[in-house]
Amino acid sequence: MKMYEQAPAPAVIPVKPANSLWSRIRRYKVLYLLLLPSLVYFVLLKYLPMFGLVIAFKKYSLALGFWGSEWVGLKNFTDFITGVYFWDIMGNTMIISFYKLLFGFTAPIILALMLNEVGISWFKRVIQTITYLPHFISWVIAYGLMVALFSPGEGLVNLLLKENGFSTISFLTEPEWIRPLIVTSDIWKEIGWGAILYLAALAGIDPFLYEASRIDGASKWRQLWHITLPGIRNVIIILFIMQLSRILDAGFDQIYMMANTFNQEKADIIDTWVYRQGLERMQIGLATAVGLFKSVIGFVLVIAANKVAKRFDGQIW
Repeated sequence: MKMYEQAPAPAVIPVKPANSLWSRIRRYKVLYLLLLPSLVYFVLLKYLPMFGLVIAFKKYSLALGFWGSEWVGLKNFTDFITGVYFWDIMGNTMIISFYKLLFGFTAPIILALMLNEVGISWFKRVIQTITYLPHFISWVIAYGLMVALFSPGEGLVNLLLKENGFSTISFLTEPEWIRPLIVTSDIWKEIGWGAILYLAALAGIDPFLYEASRIDGASKWRQLWHITLPGIRNVIIILFIMQLSRILDAGFDQIYMMANTFNQEKADIIDTWVYRQGLERMQIGLATAVGLFKSVIGFVLVIAANKVAKRFDGQIW
């Protein structure tokens, strides 16, 4: 029996991984070139200005400049937290933001689910157009419409109240009415625009799932609970996390227009207070510290919400 010697193993030549960074860039160079303007935008307008956060730790003076101003450490933060105004503006901000998150976040979902059940295509398009058009109206114009509706003298609502024997209500100046007006006007303005994403997600659900459920005898409620909502669950969670990051942004443009001397105790939020301190009283260091405080709170909430979302749904990120 002839014996054969085993051939030596060939030398292993190291091969550069095909999915390395530079190989991916060369392979998809056109896509990366399309991404380049967005990267430049974020670097120039989002990351480089972060060096200005050092103003939060200084008693900033326009005369002394960025580097010449006195370093005060955490004094601006302690002045804000220990100030007599802290709990008032923080409470207003959290309450208004919570109402907007509770009602304003769910309203587009409900509208999208209702439009998804409309079988007449032209009627669906008309309703969708009517609901998202207010998104393009500025809050200056929106507040003018509110004055026309709710002003105590010639407002349409008060005229109807007087015609029916009721006393008029100063909706725009009484403190107990300002928060409901803020929340409802925000829903009116953004409900249609927010529903667009959910309608796109609903369009991606396989229609055969509904047909199979109808064969099994599932009702509309069962289809909604077991097919429709799970089909858009990922979109809901992602948008909720993004909304939660802005929990301390109660809407500067809106509230700046609607707040006045009479309702300020219920409408004054962090952003309007920062505007007064930073631009009217020129306490730029204090205003920057409050802005950094808001950003840190929002970042922590995003991380926490993301962890919770991953725990309950492994498909998210």
